[in-house]
Amino acid sequence: MSTLTELTQVTEDAARLYNQIIRGAVKESTTLLKTTAEAQIQGKLVFGNNIDLMRSLECGKVQLVYIDPPFFSNANYKSKHAKTGKIERHAYTDEWPGGMKEYLTMLAVRFHFIKHLLSDTGSVWVHLDWHAAHYVKIIMDEIFGEENFVNEIIWNYKSGGSTKRYFARKHDTLLFYSKTDKYYLNIPKEKSYNRKLKPYKFKGVEEFEDELGWYTLVNMKDVWQIDMVGRTSGERTGYATQKPEALLSRIIESCSREGDTVCDFFGGSGTLAAVASKLGRSWISCDIGASAISAAEKRLAGIGAGFELIKIGEGAGSSACDGFRPKARRAGSLAALTGCEPGDVSGLRLDAKSRKHYEKLAAENPLALIDYWCVDEDYDGIVFRPSAYILSKGGEVEKSAELKKPGKRVAIRAVDIFGRAGMCILEA
Repeated sequence: MSTLTELTQVTEDAARLYNQIIRGAVKESTTLLKTTAEAQIQGKLVFGNNIDLMRSLECGKVQLVYIDPPFFSNANYKSKHAKTGKIERHAYTDEWPGGMKEYLTMLAVRFHFIKHLLSDTGSVWVHLDWHAAHYVKIIMDEIFGEENFVNEIIWNYKSGGSTKRYFARKHDTLLFYSKTDKYYLNIPKEKSYNRKLKPYKFKGVEEFEDELGWYTLVNMKDVWQIDMVGRTSGERTGYATQKPEALLSRIIESCSREGDTVCDFFGGSGTLAAVASKLGRSWISCDIGASAISAAEKRLAGIGAGFELIKIGEGAGSSACDGFRPKARRAGSLAALTGCEPGDVSGLRLDAKSRKHYEKLAAENPLALIDYWCVDEDYDGIVFRPSAYILSKGGEVEKSAELKKPGKRVAIRAVDIFGRAGMCILEA
């Protein structure tokens, strides 16, 4: 059966699944970490299934949802950690045994939740490419309404490969839908250069000149030229398929105002969260992958964002981390890493080459497996409140941190290159 003929079944199955899910019990969530006082928390970084999260959120309170889901590429994505280089870690899976029908049903169920969460002035952006954008648009027409389609934005970039078998595929598609006809949109202006770059001198038309020539300012068009995140870019996290902050900035500034709540339910390395923090929005970013959550946490800590890390669903709050544990000691006003228990990596899907290099590091220099760590100087045994993050720079992480006001229990929380977190307590 062709995908086109299955679309009706997809929308019916998704509606039925959505109604079944919302009638069930909401999964438990636990706050694992808070980077600042409650009044200064700007965002929530959520480790867990996005459906479990969306079920727990209040209806009609979200201004903007941007999602960058898997593209139906039928590939597994890995990323090389900058610190080790030779170890490839699993990022996420984009394989669908049930084919396009399974993939579209997965998205359609989530579209129902997103529509439920959006405010009347809110909107949703879905980031896709040539694999499935045409089918997803039909489903969004059905769920959000054809009348609420706003734009198909083409994001054009230079990066990526090419072949002699087709024109180089150098763009992604972003489908932009509103919840109602009351949606908020502040369209930015862009330069439109005059023919031959000379002034028109039309009455009532304001013109400007730059080093190229004369231009007017017009509403931005639906084809955007924005560079991908370069290999040497300061915002690069190493996470697979990371999107540029400039792209998210344009979307967030166009469809939300300062103080609004914006969400990304396929959060990846936390691009939306980082940009929203800088632009003064409240945000929620969710991902089910440990490597994504660790990449986002490290990135947000690096810009001083105020957020809490929450785990939702089965095992919320569990300290299980496949045996990875940091070892540390206190010496006066210093807390120092002394080693770590590398833990079991049998469930991490490492290839033979990566596994061999991991085993060598684990035996010879286990501290090299620690990506970053943080210190809670007065740990209450429930929520970790870091007074300092120690982030790797140039592939190395500092092994000691100064304690300013240590209490009875100093806690060290370390995250390894696979995104696994472990903790040790240093009693006074």
